[in-house]
Amino acid sequence: MRLWWLPLLAVLTAVSASAQVQEQREPLLSLSAHAGWVASVAFSPDGQRLASGGDDGALKVWNVQTGKELLSVRNIGKGIASVAFGPDGRRIASGSWDAMVRVWDAQSGKALLTLRGHQESITCVAFSPDGRRLASGSGDDTLKLWDVQSGKPLWSVALDDDYDFTCLAFTPDGRRIVTGDGEKRVTVWDAADGKEVLTLDGHDAAVSCVAVSADGKRLVSGSWDDTLIVWDAETGKKLRTLTGHTADVACVAFSPDGQRIVSGSEDRTVKIWDAQTGKEIQTLRGHADNVAAIAVSLDGKRLASGSKGALRIWNIESR
Repeated sequence: MRLWWLPLLAVLTAVSASAQVQEQREPLLSLSAHAGWVASVAFSPDGQRLASGGDDGALKVWNVQTGKELLSVRNIGKGIASVAFGPDGRRIASGSWDAMVRVWDAQSGKALLTLRGHQESITCVAFSPDGRRLASGSGDDTLKLWDVQSGKPLWSVALDDDYDFTCLAFTPDGRRIVTGDGEKRVTVWDAADGKEVLTLDGHDAAVSCVAVSADGKRLVSGSWDDTLIVWDAETGKKLRTLTGHTADVACVAFSPDGQRIVSGSEDRTVKIWDAQTGKEIQTLRGHADNVAAIAVSLDGKRLASGSKGALRIWNIESR
């Protein structure tokens, strides 16, 4: 007997599955932010401002509510690859193509520090949770930790090969630094002395981005293999792999409550995932080019995404 209902069941199942993934929600704001790529974005701790750095060599600060440009510092090191707000919201760090790490006054744009020591372009910067230290990774294969007060280097480690450090993040307690590199690795370092604690292998291509959950128990990494991997931060055990992007994953962040993971990709989408199950919750579309940068505000209400010339701010409060 012909089971006439099977095709109908397949259709209903597909509709049900697709209905669980919401798509194409309009952003709150869409800004023409930089002359080139928006390489990095970071929310201020109070969520009212957004810093952006671009390959046009500009550092900008925006009002998140209105989209008004509050600050613009131009012609910085030929191009900026990474920006980070300090935990007090008064300072912004930038890493640029001229191998310099700089610290800026977030209100006036005055340069407070210029940190020299890397030999090639800076790829990533991050403040420690207490704001007293600053980590930087570079195309010269080194990871450095700096004293923010004095500007002096505290330690430096180098990879054993010719692959760049591509990304980094502090753990919430400031005791460890997590990095990704071009050799497909995620590495956990002791922030006190730069000694290697864990090496996590699982990606099939370069690791492009890393993030740590607010409770410090989980790590997530994104890769040019189009996937994200969630790891146990203490043991290095792989917990789950997130698949759904159709091109390189470029950027990733945890929501403040650790319940969601947000990722941006060269497939021009931003995806929001359930961090516990690995299921895709939502896809944000609208960028005309690769999504190169994302950030989530500390209250979990706003998401920023950057692409070629474009900066978008989304409401994710109810998601």
